[in-house]
Amino acid sequence: MKTLFTATLSVLLISVVSMVLVFIAAVLLCMNSLYYETNLRNLLDTAEILRPLVGDLGEGPQAGIASLRDTPYRFTLIQQDGRVIADSHLEVIGDMENHRDRPEVKTALAGRAGRARRNSSTLGLQFLYAALPVYDQEGNVQGVFRLSQQVPSFWQRIASAALPFLCFGILVILAAGGMVYLFSRSLSRPVNRLLQIAQAATDNPQGLTIDPSPQNTREWILLEAALRRMASALSSRIRAARAEGQRLETILNGMTEGVLAMDNKLMLHLVNPKARALFTLDESIPLAPLSLLAATHSTELEAAAHRVLVSNTAEELHLTLHSGGAAQHFRVFAAPLKADQDTVTPEGVVMVMSDITRLVRLEQVRTDFVANVSHELRTPIQLVKGFSENLLDTPLDDPEEIRHGLGIIAKNAQGMENLINDLLTLVRLEDEGSPRPGMEEQDVGFLLEEAFKAITLQAKKKDIRLSAHCPGGLTAKVYGSFIIQAIINLLDNAVKYSLPSSEVGARVFTAPAELVIQVWDRGIGIPGEHLERVFERFYRVNRARSREAGGTGLGLSIVRHIALMHQGRVEVESHAGEGSVFSLILPQETPSVSETPL
Repeated sequence: MKTLFTATLSVLLISVVSMVLVFIAAVLLCMNSLYYETNLRNLLDTAEILRPLVGDLGEGPQAGIASLRDTPYRFTLIQQDGRVIADSHLEVIGDMENHRDRPEVKTALAGRAGRARRNSSTLGLQFLYAALPVYDQEGNVQGVFRLSQQVPSFWQRIASAALPFLCFGILVILAAGGMVYLFSRSLSRPVNRLLQIAQAATDNPQGLTIDPSPQNTREWILLEAALRRMASALSSRIRAARAEGQRLETILNGMTEGVLAMDNKLMLHLVNPKARALFTLDESIPLAPLSLLAATHSTELEAAAHRVLVSNTAEELHLTLHSGGAAQHFRVFAAPLKADQDTVTPEGVVMVMSDITRLVRLEQVRTDFVANVSHELRTPIQLVKGFSENLLDTPLDDPEEIRHGLGIIAKNAQGMENLINDLLTLVRLEDEGSPRPGMEEQDVGFLLEEAFKAITLQAKKKDIRLSAHCPGGLTAKVYGSFIIQAIINLLDNAVKYSLPSSEVGARVFTAPAELVIQVWDRGIGIPGEHLERVFERFYRVNRARSREAGGTGLGLSIVRHIALMHQGRVEVESHAGEGSVFSLILPQETPSVSETPL
């Protein structure tokens, strides 16, 4: 990169040298022109003096012309048709070409004095030519008297003086270069000092330490003093701006909301880390050429930004984004970006995106919960109410009718109790702040045995065979009571939806870093289109059959919550009419155990 000194020095030096060279070239060209012009003028004057000696061309002047051979001039007589009839340097003129087309001859034949400078095609030398018309007694042009002289070229003439002239030119160039150097140095030195002061204003916030220079002119000294005052004020403003910028950057980086700022062409110039993470914008991606639409791929945000620019008023909207199959909900506040309050046209738009996905989901869960609970309780309550009114009207001497009504009331009361117990269990599982026993190392075989004890009576009523397989001595760090509850729920569903005299079983095995508890049955199975939703609360494949079996629709949801409590998962594999296999998978250290049936 050029400095002021090198730039001015090179420009001025080139200009001065060019001017000197142009001046020298112009002088030489003028001298060259003057040299030939002077010689031609002299030659023409000599021709004017000698022309009377020619006389009449018809009287045979050839002999007189030939006698002038020893002079420095060459004399040529040319007739009107261009033939040479006499030449002082040639005895035989028969081979000479016609001279009618020579420019000086043409001019002389027209009655005017002609002159020219060229190389002679006859002698191969450079000649000056002066031609005058020759008149007969009646005053008509009858031929041309031409006088020519060989002269050395101008450059040969000045060759002897070339060395001194060249030395003089070099001295002039050196002197000019020295003056240009001193001028450039005197111009760049104060500018460099001013540059140092300006740099110190930003690089040295504690103050300026450059000593003033008394060597400058008055104007430079005043300019330096003014620049020092400006630099000092600018340093203070820069420090304040940097501090304010750091505070704003800290605030933006710490915000849980995404912030996007853009100009009036919707080209981004600020995106905080939350917004970058939201739209998967890498930190290495520059924002300069990135538009709002290219960064967010959201036409809704682009349309909102356009509306804000047109209306010059803030706007709030609800935005839903889909990422990885999951929907995210945002409340977006878009406002015009102005340099000050008096600005009429906004310079851009700033958007703040607040994630309200959790609130939306909670509201949806609340709505679904109220609807499902109301739906689940409506039928048993109506049955209890109806049979209670029926019993009030039934005579006391009809024990069969009374027993039938009381049985239906008891069954529905039990269903409502089961539903309330399952709801309380779900609330306890979802509430991370609720007190719960710590995770302990438990014998998995014992947990499985406790679960089978709770389901044995129900299985006997349907003549269902129960079987279990678990490695002996297998232990796992779990919430024991919750694992028992999960296994009971899986076994209860398996028994409810299995045909009489079928088989239900459970097996436990280990996988790399996992403990797997499987419950299988040979029951009615689950159609494939329902497998992804069976773990949702209150979801039933067959609502009528589920109520008839006494299910609440919350059992599998409880199992899923228990799995999530252990950082695990629950999976199902089923085919309609072939039975189902539910797998409760818990992360565990995998011990070395032997397979032993329970």
